[in-house]
Amino acid sequence: MSVSISRREKPVLRTRLLEATPIAVVAPSLAASFVYVFLFVGWTFYISLSDSTLLPSLGFVGIKNYLTLWTNRTWTVAYTNLLFFSVFSVLGTMALGLLLAILIDQKVRLEAFWRTIFLYPMAVSFIVTGTVWSWLYNPQTGVQHLLRAMGLSNVVFALTTDRNTAIWAIIITGIWGGAGFAMALFLAGLRSVDQDIVKAAQIDGASWFRIYARVILPSIRPIFLAVTVVLLQSAIKTFELAVALTNSGPGTATTFPAAYVYNLLFTRGKIGEGAAAAVMIVAALAIVLVPYSLYLGWRKRQASST
Repeated sequence: MSVSISRREKPVLRTRLLEATPIAVVAPSLAASFVYVFLFVGWTFYISLSDSTLLPSLGFVGIKNYLTLWTNRTWTVAYTNLLFFSVFSVLGTMALGLLLAILIDQKVRLEAFWRTIFLYPMAVSFIVTGTVWSWLYNPQTGVQHLLRAMGLSNVVFALTTDRNTAIWAIIITGIWGGAGFAMALFLAGLRSVDQDIVKAAQIDGASWFRIYARVILPSIRPIFLAVTVVLLQSAIKTFELAVALTNSGPGTATTFPAAYVYNLLFTRGKIGEGAAAAVMIVAALAIVLVPYSLYLGWRKRQASST
């Protein structure tokens, strides 16, 4: 009798171990995420309400740091630059990525080679990308120097030295760096479309433009949303690219909130105000990520109820 009981206990124990293994594997990363995200964000928010300067302080000053921050012209310029960069870089990246995905979707030769080439910028750090592109934009060593050496003496290509065009240099570079990522997601979405629907549209005599505009692209709307959210959260955290390309200049023309936070915390010794600026960046990320998470939850409930 005892032998049969022990035999039954072994499969039960094995099942419990198998069920507990995924939890044991995921638990450390979840705990670390909780500490490094929620606890540190909470601590940063508390510091933003304090009179901290060179060192953290427990003196409570309320929203004084936020008022000081938003009355600072450099911060308002940085936030305006962030909005401008986010809109045009995300739209440009999505447009170029979608175009590349559609072209590759035509069963081109050497498809794997082209995918690798377009994805390569994603493997390069933003510091390296910014440094290389800063050489290209440099009037003394880059495109302008090359064109003038070819006899085009009137050509002017100095985007990073003009405060009116410097941010466009960062936008162009950001588009180049992110287009491969957008292409990969769009291509996966295009390949997931039901080909029977596409063939039915072809039989009806629809042109390729109308097939993509009316059939294929509407079918991958969730991919558009996912790409938009990922690119937006990446744009909000922009730091290395602007520093490597223009060093946040000329003047404040390409200053971004992340660079301004770094300046407050590590150069000017204003920890309280720097924490307030960091909280504003987190708030911008929350505006993007929280609605997307709620939307995903709503879609999951809708799918489970059908």
